[in-house]
Amino acid sequence: MNMIKQVTQGDIMQAAIIHSESWKESHKQICSPEFLAIHTPERQKSYLEAEIAKGAQLYMLIDQKPVGIVSVRGSLIENLYVLPDEQNKGYGTQLLLFAVEKCAESPSLWILSTNDGAKRLYERNGFEPTGNIIPHAGGVYELELCLRQV
Repeated sequence: MNMIKQVTQGDIMQAAIIHSESWKESHKQICSPEFLAIHTPERQKSYLEAEIAKGAQLYMLIDQKPVGIVSVRGSLIENLYVLPDEQNKGYGTQLLLFAVEKCAESPSLWILSTNDGAKRLYERNGFEPTGNIIPHAGGVYELELCLRQV
């Protein structure tokens, strides 16, 4: 039986490890090895602490061990990461549906244009592109998705 809990100072390093490993995996096709290498658990812990300081609520999914994280700030879903070895087991969907329930209004999120797996997950769960993008170098961009209104 798994559970989702709010991350505390006592387990933020576990969340940072998940963020670090998953971020590196999701960005390895578009980032240099040197840039990937600086995304250590210690660096990602500082990042997550800064996100919490800016008002994000950070949650961790535990199934025997911590396997994924997600944060919610208002109605913005961010930092949905599942450990690479734990992907395609339903954890991402579970975290997403949990985060949607925590949103104050209609949920939205941003993904990299190169992250096809995340795009499939979100679209399968009712999210659709808004048309808003943030361009980055090399033709990569961030794409905003919002939950389809029924």
